[in-house]
Amino acid sequence: MQLGLDFNLVEDLIAGVDEVGRGPLCGPVVTAAVILDPTKPITGLNDSKKLSEKKRESLFEEIKEKALAWSIARAEVAEVDELNILHATMLAMKRAVESLEITPKLALIDGNRCPQLNIPCSAVIKGDATVPAIAAASILAKVSRDREMVELDKQYPGYGIAGHKGYPTATHLAALKQLGPTIIHRHSFAPVRMAAELFKERTSL
Repeated sequence: MQLGLDFNLVEDLIAGVDEVGRGPLCGPVVTAAVILDPTKPITGLNDSKKLSEKKRESLFEEIKEKALAWSIARAEVAEVDELNILHATMLAMKRAVESLEITPKLALIDGNRCPQLNIPCSAVIKGDATVPAIAAASILAKVSRDREMVELDKQYPGYGIAGHKGYPTATHLAALKQLGPTIIHRHSFAPVRMAAELFKERTSL
C-alpha cells in the first residue's frame, strides 16, 4: 500500500481529475480523468511531481492498461489567452471527465475548485497525494504534456522547452528576450507580454 494514499477511495466509478501546465509560459493546459479498477491495483501511485520520469512513464502505460476508464484532454494556448488560465483549466477538466467512456458517479478534483459538471464533484486539496485516482490522473496528464513539449522543442528550438517544459526558468526567460515569443507562448502572461515588448523594441532599433 502506498503511504499517504487512501485506498478506500478506490471504488467503482469514482473519477480522479488533475491538470498539469497552469504555470508554464507556453503550451496547452493538459488534464486527465481516471476511474481505477478496484480489482486491478497499481503499485507505486503518487503525485506525478514526486516520481522519476522513468517511473512516470512506466505507470503511464500501466494506468491506461488497468483503469476502468481514462481520458486526456486539454485547453489550447488560444483558450488560455482568451479565457484566462483558471477558466481554461476548468474547461480542460470538464472535457476530460466528459470524454470518459464510463460516466462516473463522482468526480474528485485536485485543488480547491471544481469545473461545472453534470455529475457530483468535490475538490480535494493536495488530492494527488491522497486520492489514488487523482494521483493516476496527474501521471497521465504530466507524461502526456511532457511528451508534447519535447516535440514542440523540435519545432521551436532555442527556448530549451524540452528541458523546462515551458516553465518560467531563467533559461526560458532569457530566450524569450533574445528570440521573442512564438505562437505557442501565452501572450496573456506578463513575462511573455513583457518579453514581446522588449523584443519589438530591440529589433526596431
